[in-house]
Amino acid sequence: MSLKTVLILLGLALATIFALVCVLLTRERSPSSCQQLPLKQEDVEDGQSLVFADLTGEEMSQVVRYLQGHLGVPLVDASRAKPSDNCIASVDLQVPAKAEVLRFLDAGGARPAREALAVLYFGKQAEPNISEYVVGPLPTPAYHRDVTEHKYGGKLPYHRRPVTGREYLDINALVQRELKKAPRFLTACCESDGTSLAILTTAPRGFQSGDRVTWFVLFHNVAGTGYFVSPVGLEVLVDHGDLDVSRWQLLQVFYNGRYFASTGELEQEFVAGALDVVRLQQPRADSVLGSMKPRRHVYKRQALDVVRLQQPRADSVLGSMKPRRPPGSPGPVQFEPQGPRYSVRNNRITFQGWSIAFGMNPNTGPRLFDIRYRGERIVYELSLQEALALYGSNCPGGMSTRYLDGSFGIGRFAYELVRGLDCPYTATYVDRHYLVETDTPKTNQNSLCIFEHDSSLPLRRHFSDSQSFYYGGLRKNTLVIRAISTLINYDYIWDFMFHSSGAVEVRVHATGYISSSFFYGRGTDYGNRVGPHTLGTMHLHHIHYKVDLDVDGQLNSLETQDMEYEFVKDPWSAQNTIERPYLRRERLEREDEAAFPINVPMPRYLSFVSPNLNKWEHPRSYRIQIISFAGKHLPTNSSMERSISWGRYQLAVTRRKEEEPTSTSIYNQNDPWTPTVTFADFINNETITNQDLVAWITVGFLHVPHAEDIPNTVTVGNGVGFFLRPYNYFSEDPSVDSSDSVYFSSEQDAGACGANPLACLSSAATCAPHLPPFHFGGFLNL
Repeated sequence: MSLKTVLILLGLALATIFALVCVLLTRERSPSSCQQLPLKQEDVEDGQSLVFADLTGEEMSQVVRYLQGHLGVPLVDASRAKPSDNCIASVDLQVPAKAEVLRFLDAGGARPAREALAVLYFGKQAEPNISEYVVGPLPTPAYHRDVTEHKYGGKLPYHRRPVTGREYLDINALVQRELKKAPRFLTACCESDGTSLAILTTAPRGFQSGDRVTWFVLFHNVAGTGYFVSPVGLEVLVDHGDLDVSRWQLLQVFYNGRYFASTGELEQEFVAGALDVVRLQQPRADSVLGSMKPRRHVYKRQALDVVRLQQPRADSVLGSMKPRRPPGSPGPVQFEPQGPRYSVRNNRITFQGWSIAFGMNPNTGPRLFDIRYRGERIVYELSLQEALALYGSNCPGGMSTRYLDGSFGIGRFAYELVRGLDCPYTATYVDRHYLVETDTPKTNQNSLCIFEHDSSLPLRRHFSDSQSFYYGGLRKNTLVIRAISTLINYDYIWDFMFHSSGAVEVRVHATGYISSSFFYGRGTDYGNRVGPHTLGTMHLHHIHYKVDLDVDGQLNSLETQDMEYEFVKDPWSAQNTIERPYLRRERLEREDEAAFPINVPMPRYLSFVSPNLNKWEHPRSYRIQIISFAGKHLPTNSSMERSISWGRYQLAVTRRKEEEPTSTSIYNQNDPWTPTVTFADFINNETITNQDLVAWITVGFLHVPHAEDIPNTVTVGNGVGFFLRPYNYFSEDPSVDSSDSVYFSSEQDAGACGANPLACLSSAATCAPHLPPFHFGGFLNL
């Protein structure tokens, strides 16, 4: 071997050694910051939370096959079933009774049988009806029992069933046939033959029990934009109550402030020149890009005034969300230097002392069970119950609309979340399964997300500038569980947040599109004009939650605290008086005392208290703190008020009963005059001292749409919710044990890693996050 070869090999060896040393040194400094933290013992899933787990797709299919083979009646797939057919409307988890679950979770009892709740529409019966069956045990069903009369005290009338997708298709076909009877009017008003118009339902459907009569509002349907803000002024009233679709009929027509018996009569009035028509043209490619102002001129035709409005093209039309500028530089992105600090196993999440079982009801949306902090159950059930949107307008569709979104499907329409916008890019995304209006289970992929959120706000802090000099603080890092439901025009962001102080925060934000009416006459009595002929109609959002608190056990009482002033003689100067604030405590004994009307001041402190005391001899308790700007509730003399009587109260506390699982029903929407579930009946002045109690909470806001709601509503200022906060539950703030705490004194080097973990971030930040590739498949299942 030559000397030259030896030198080359020696050089390579030295280079290799140097590279290895560099790798080892670097590995000690930063790469560990990119590796996921090892799971703690609390993250081990014991399977108990599966007692609350949503049904799997296979379990739903098993239930369908069982019912098809054991009911003895023909069942048509609900996606194509006529009103006169029998079909399976939905299949969901039958949540076991609380007593059974607690025996299993806390006392080593048997696991409750896993069962499903199946809703069936029986249209092909001598007496058509809705029936509910409990089917079990899963995964291999062997029995079913009809629970309808036990749950509701009688049979469920068929007219109360929610409208199916197939029914809407048949209604649309009827409307299209009727529109063909007014071809010249449609050409003049909308530059359309009717097929390019979108049809939007309203609800409820009529004025008395048994009605199934609905106003449908027509809009210009511009691809890629929110048609909800482009009404054409035409609305139609359809009677679709008969089981024979061929007998359905159009009862009335409304256009631009006038009512007509039919589209034929509307056409006659137009041809006779007796009708004022506002002409809205279809979008034109030659419109000025970005212009929101229509070009307008008036011309005469057959002594008929026609106002011609030319709409701009689709990417600048009223309601378009298409960007008007090219993408800029990306904003800040939250990432986890050592991977997520929470774990998700099956339907259970653990995070820094928290443990939560989560799920999604296809009708009512997100639901959480068995919420524990540091091993102690705080909440047995925390679930969304209903979302009400009640409108005002001088058009029939708008003025009669009271949407109860549970009947449409709050959970069913919680679609795939967009990574990096709906939730942080690195969040954990979870699929949800449902079976509604079909015999085949469907999946909304990535429709629920979990993430840890840095709110960029101290949870607590203090800078000491007297006596001794130090700084102490703790970042406000929060676990968030989120889903977003698109309910026709509105998008609701549902958040459940868990803080290291032991507090639970529940929050809802509204975004999406406003629903609008055609602007005419005194329309501004009911909202603001937001487009050439668009009235943003005023409405209220009221959201209802069930909170089954178990504070240090099931037996709780309700205590209020508030301030009062007492006038006393100054102890050191008898000739003077002082106004001294004092704390007035009160135990509420009865349900009637614990029902607080909406928009009436509540005690500032209201807590679920345990019989047990903390270290300082105060009852261990959790405080309910509500943040709401709710509008006025529907007057109690309204014929449909009892169906939404939960809205009377910002808070009502009742004794928990297995026969009162929900505050409303999906059947209330289409028969609010004879509600299937009436929440007001839950409040019957029973004792609430040392009982298993439930808090029913209403939050909401009044929304008067304005110009800035175009193209659609922002979340800023449109968020409400409530807190569940420990109040003497602990002996000190539990977050004092957090490993995220920061403390340094004037005698320390605040820039040293050992004294201050924040000083280590700069070295940890040398490791960039590994982001998964962006993917979105949310349109595949529509």
